[in-house]
Amino acid sequence: MQTRRQFLKKAIVTGAAVSVAPGWVLFRAGDRWALAAIAGGSLDPAAIPKYVSPLIIPPAMPQTTNPDSRGGGARTDYYEIGVRQFDQQILPDSLPPTTVWSYGSVSHPETFNYPSFTIEAHWRRPVRVKWVNDLVDNDGGYLPHLLAVDQTLHWANPPGGAGGTDMRGIDPEPYLGPVPIVTHLHGSEGVGDESDGYAEAWYLPAADNIPAGYASGGTWHEFFKAKSEEKFGETWEPGTAVFQYPNAQRAATLWYHDHTLGMTRLNVYAGPAGFYLMRGGPGDAVIDRRNGGRASLPGPAPALGDPAGMKYHEIPLAIQDRSFNDDGSLFYPSTRAFFEGLDPGDLQIPFIPDEACDGEPSDVSPIWNPEFFGNTMVVNGRTWPYLEVEPRRYRFRILNGCNSRFLILAMDNGQAFWQLGADGGFLPEAIELDQVVLGPAERADVIVDFTGLAVGSEIVLTNHAPDEPFGGGEPGVDFEPSDPDSTGAVMKFVVVPSTGPDASTPPGDLRLPVVTPIGSAKVTRKLSLNEQDSATVRVLADEEENWLTPVVLDCDDPEAVPFGPTEARLGIMDEDDNPVSKKWEDPITEHPSIGRPEVWELYNFTADAHPIHIHEIQFQVLDRQSLATDEEGMAVVPAVLVDDSRPPEPWETGFKDTVIAYPGEVTRLKARFTIAGLYVWHCHIVAHEDNEMMRPYFIGNTRGYPPDLVIAGP
Repeated sequence: MQTRRQFLKKAIVTGAAVSVAPGWVLFRAGDRWALAAIAGGSLDPAAIPKYVSPLIIPPAMPQTTNPDSRGGGARTDYYEIGVRQFDQQILPDSLPPTTVWSYGSVSHPETFNYPSFTIEAHWRRPVRVKWVNDLVDNDGGYLPHLLAVDQTLHWANPPGGAGGTDMRGIDPEPYLGPVPIVTHLHGSEGVGDESDGYAEAWYLPAADNIPAGYASGGTWHEFFKAKSEEKFGETWEPGTAVFQYPNAQRAATLWYHDHTLGMTRLNVYAGPAGFYLMRGGPGDAVIDRRNGGRASLPGPAPALGDPAGMKYHEIPLAIQDRSFNDDGSLFYPSTRAFFEGLDPGDLQIPFIPDEACDGEPSDVSPIWNPEFFGNTMVVNGRTWPYLEVEPRRYRFRILNGCNSRFLILAMDNGQAFWQLGADGGFLPEAIELDQVVLGPAERADVIVDFTGLAVGSEIVLTNHAPDEPFGGGEPGVDFEPSDPDSTGAVMKFVVVPSTGPDASTPPGDLRLPVVTPIGSAKVTRKLSLNEQDSATVRVLADEEENWLTPVVLDCDDPEAVPFGPTEARLGIMDEDDNPVSKKWEDPITEHPSIGRPEVWELYNFTADAHPIHIHEIQFQVLDRQSLATDEEGMAVVPAVLVDDSRPPEPWETGFKDTVIAYPGEVTRLKARFTIAGLYVWHCHIVAHEDNEMMRPYFIGNTRGYPPDLVIAGP
């Protein structure tokens, strides 16, 4: 039985009529077809002037107290960082400001900014943060969400009260209550689970009007609170959590963001995210091949105490896509009809909790969208900014902070990138590239050499990934690149006169720190990436088979197909190489031992690439291998390996915490797990993560954990 999505692909390939709603585009990607959700809010991206706003370079986050005064005598950097709501000029000055959320130092109110200021961390010097949920108004009352929260997902669910949180609801209306928050430091290695930002360890603000019966924290909040207080000796006050990061890993570009169950896509889209730069240690020792001495990388980066007008040559770039309304507010879809390219009233199917086929309840959520692609590019909190650069070398720490969008970045003048590092720090060697490929949450540490360019030169950083779910391949061959008038442009560099000599080492002369391979593994886990369609809602196109006109429920027609996708899932492979999808609530199936390397094989049975992130560790990508596929390009079941494996991409040869798992392939990685505890792995297309494409896993011995922690896997 073919699904509705499969029918749509086949209908176009065979020439069947398919209508497309205004403002939507249907792109071909090889033999795949997909609807690109490039419609957005009421503000047309063509009405937003480009390259009129200077790039904002996030300053360093100030510490709250003297770093020697916390941490039981050990040298520990201490911060108190809150999440607040405020207005910021993201659009050009000729357009209205935007209400956003983001982090800032609670003792330095001027530091609240989107994206947030950068935490500068040092090797083997722990960082302790009191994270404060400060989403309250001036009177101490809670602030509702800026966006529509779908209560029918498996989500935090504060209204469920004690014992009723972190589960699916049946209320189809958007949630309007106090907002749960829990922060995750993405890429932190060896962090305790009490400090990792577990999705069910969220907490509400300490507002004075929390409705009676609401839970103030998630299922695991009290357990991790007690563990942290015993470990670090610091009380978790209402509306706060105290996390500590050991910083014993290689120098790397990390970032922090919200990780609340079923709400990450919305909380992060509203703004809370920032860079966390690890420096120092053996993993930061870069050598100049010419003389064997310490190399000089482009700098400086922002630091505390910098004078006004300081020139920076190491700059973080957080690239995100957003959509806006005419009043400057953020747009994010509030109905599933958006993904279908329809007006809300034209999606004529039952949603949770209404009755569907055979009297069964619907399993289709009314608000959640499988993916969302904004129609405007934002860099460091500004739409299409410009940066004045001197004719010298610059180091850029690039983050793909998009919710769903992959990036293929290139300079419009053919300028090369020298990539030095990825998620987990420096690569074995610097590589010269004409483009940088990044899935959501991946990072690239690159040098761009503007030396020799004439003053007045203007170079545009472009994006050639699609305005749709990404499945790999080449722009213009396997898919239509992003719209060059909107999402295909990112920012502009303008060359200005030099203010001094460039003493940095040419990237081709850099000898990067050695990357030590993880030892041999005796355990291999076969895991699956899956997409689910409705089990109770069957739909039929109109008489002309126009799928993008009103879609109606039809349970009895033999040509009706399941509506979908309704969720994405991770899972395992059974002994016959069939995928077995698992939900968030299912018993844990991944239970690695401490210090024992494992190979994880990710079998992708979906039509799209997924950026898979594993908490607590940095891993090494081993290879990829094709799976046998059907005529629609989908991996067949049971899985069959074909062709030889191919090595990782050159930019994947160091350590990583996020890897792109392409459709119709198995992606292999190797990891060593070093600290016992409860963590998660998930897809970083955050709409997928929020709707079942996340799984808990447990490392080591469960002694001391609640008896209802069920582990089904070895």
